[in-house]
Amino acid sequence: MATQENIKYGYDKNVHSALEAITEAQKIAFAPIFFQAVVCMRNNGLLACLDRAGMQGMNFDEITKEVSLSNYAIQLLLDVGLSMRVIYQKEDHYILGKIGHYLLHDKMTQVNLNFTQDICYQSMFYLQDALEAGSPAGLKVFGDWETIYPALNLLPEQAKKSWFEFDHFYSNHSFPVAFPHVNKLDPKHIYDVGGNTGLWALFCAEQNPQLKITLLDLPEQLAVAEKNIKQAGFDKRINGFAVDLLKAQTLPNEADVWWMSQFLDCFSEDQIIHILKLIHSSMKDNAYVCIMDLFWDRQTFEAGALCLNASSLYFTCLANGNSRFYHSKVFYKCLSKAGFHVEQDIDNLGFGHTLLICKKR
Repeated sequence: MATQENIKYGYDKNVHSALEAITEAQKIAFAPIFFQAVVCMRNNGLLACLDRAGMQGMNFDEITKEVSLSNYAIQLLLDVGLSMRVIYQKEDHYILGKIGHYLLHDKMTQVNLNFTQDICYQSMFYLQDALEAGSPAGLKVFGDWETIYPALNLLPEQAKKSWFEFDHFYSNHSFPVAFPHVNKLDPKHIYDVGGNTGLWALFCAEQNPQLKITLLDLPEQLAVAEKNIKQAGFDKRINGFAVDLLKAQTLPNEADVWWMSQFLDCFSEDQIIHILKLIHSSMKDNAYVCIMDLFWDRQTFEAGALCLNASSLYFTCLANGNSRFYHSKVFYKCLSKAGFHVEQDIDNLGFGHTLLICKKR
């Protein structure tokens, strides 16, 4: 029986004709090569000069005056751009297509492309090793760490920039629409579990001047967050509690709301249950657990599901080897095993987030 999400995204059908299917198969076969070509088209200004030309486009001679590559390189990239439908051609004029427009102007596409290029590309050569070992085999491209999280601020500058832009792009758009749901719970003290760089804590402090926030995270992450918090002038109301949630036996219990944003997807199912049970045993009986995360089955459009399933391979190969962006039913199962029930389930926050508001069962 086809599931609801398979029907929604068309995953319950074999949709291509034989000719279409063999064409799509070749795109997959050459995908890494095409990807690098498109990056070169962007980085060398080829897409930008066609964008400036508008619908009239540019002929080859005009392009060579604006792009500082050899005629050979320009012609080759133009031909690849035609094959990828990034550009199209009318008579002797090349014109930027809709795909090219989104590559240049759509922030989500830019963030995803830079993340793939600067974080994932070289590491994905080791995906097979990561799948077999259950550990992030591709992380060795950057250094010798068990997971990427303690090392985020040690990454090369461009890689670090692309990682944080990717992470913040999706979470930041959801904060303004998620906060009213949390604020209705009338919290006096929020625990930001896995607070990362402190963006949610800062947002909450700006929105509610009476609110106290404590970040629970690894000491390496807290060092970055505390610097950001002090610079913003909120260090009187926001503090940190250094903890490894996979090793801790108990946690503080002063919060009215335990908040986790794009956090639990960084762990395996067994680890998620462990963390939730730890919170369950530590929290006040009347406190709430608010989980905001991305579920591939809850996306409005297939492009969202595609992005999340692709990004899950980053978790496999680089982050920790055993987590992903999950199907929502996985979180429901984990919450139930940890002794929680979901009181509110709110979809379509920001760019595809879901907010689960939970209490002890």
